[in-house]
Amino acid sequence: MFRKILVANRGEIALRVIRACKELGVGSVAVYSQADTDALHVRFADEAVCIGPPRSPDSYLNIPRIISAAEISNSDAIHPGYGFLAESAEFAEIIIDSGMAFIGPSPEAIALMGDKALARKAAAEAGAPILPGSDGVIKDEKEAIFKAEEVGYPVILKAAAGGGGKGMRIVRCAEELSRSFAMASVEAEMAFGNGGMYLERFLEKPRHIEVQVMGYTDGNVVTFGERECSIQRRHQKLIEESPSPVVSSKLRGELCRAAVKIARAADYVGAGTVEFLVEDEDFYFMEMNTRIQVEHPVSEMVYSVDLVKEQILAAAGRESRKGELLPRGHAIECRINAEDSERGFTPSPGRIADWHTPGGMGIRVDTHAYSGYEISPYYDSLIAKLISFGNNRQEAILRMNRALDEFAIEGVATTIPLHKRIFADERFVAGDYHTAYLDEFLEGEG
Repeated sequence: MFRKILVANRGEIALRVIRACKELGVGSVAVYSQADTDALHVRFADEAVCIGPPRSPDSYLNIPRIISAAEISNSDAIHPGYGFLAESAEFAEIIIDSGMAFIGPSPEAIALMGDKALARKAAAEAGAPILPGSDGVIKDEKEAIFKAEEVGYPVILKAAAGGGGKGMRIVRCAEELSRSFAMASVEAEMAFGNGGMYLERFLEKPRHIEVQVMGYTDGNVVTFGERECSIQRRHQKLIEESPSPVVSSKLRGELCRAAVKIARAADYVGAGTVEFLVEDEDFYFMEMNTRIQVEHPVSEMVYSVDLVKEQILAAAGRESRKGELLPRGHAIECRINAEDSERGFTPSPGRIADWHTPGGMGIRVDTHAYSGYEISPYYDSLIAKLISFGNNRQEAILRMNRALDEFAIEGVATTIPLHKRIFADERFVAGDYHTAYLDEFLEGEG
């Protein structure tokens, strides 16, 4: 086991990793920018090192400063959390070259799955179903038009090097493709430093289902069921639940087997998520995220496992779990963002004047915020994850309704009012939703 782990992140996930370290009896080191001097991850870590000014490129994305902080604190491992450098093959490689352990997959696995076009090819070679599309990165607009005609409209253009909706365009005809290809490529270049694009057939209203995997150094890959992540705004998830209300036991088995094949093809070690688009009983590989996910708590609740501790143990060389993992109950997560959903989800930075979190049976709150906390304009707007757990989906929904009513945040706008309206919607309660649900719901309200 490691002696001391530096957490190369901030906010909720940094605090989450520090808690796991304490429960494993491992020392923890926080890094922080000048904007995060009063952050909880700084307060509760065993040590803390300031790594620069508020802007991410000067602090949380500054690899030399993070490595220096690890060296001066005598850390022997680095956990990247999610976001920032979590899926940087370069960062992982530098950590390893510096004589420390990277708590995550190999740089080769990160690079393979980070290139969405290569990941798509690897999934197909592993026997996983993929949507019809380009075989790799498209050279130019002319090739894009040719491939789109071959695949059939509508198609979706995607950035080979990224995700989160950047560099992504839905295209319904050749004229649109001519306009969209250059724009999407430029957006991808600005966001990821790589303008490479690929395309695939676009499904209008699929479900977004992902499988949690954990790879071990003995070559085994374990799955922790699926998560339903179809409720999104601008390709960013808002509500997640496990298990999915529409995935049958047969489909669950097929999804998990496909996820294991893909992870093994990448010699994967650590926590990862294989994402699929599902339409009826058919499913197609979309991408693999080579890190712990924001929504991992719903899997933890259903499978009674600490995935962050499991991630650290896997990196330390512990053999894989033995025996069948059995799910129990139902869990739902609401992402509480400091955003104004009435004004296009614009960020709402500022000081939290009052803060009261819900509690009681079956309620969990993962957060780094508190009364008086200053929400910085420099970082992501996520301020809390509210998780409910019940013996079944109905109980989880009722508990979430109660918890949303109890969650009081004053001083900044949040997504709590929107969550309340969604949980009162008959379609959501019935589990009848898809990736276009939120747009339809908001349009119906308007």
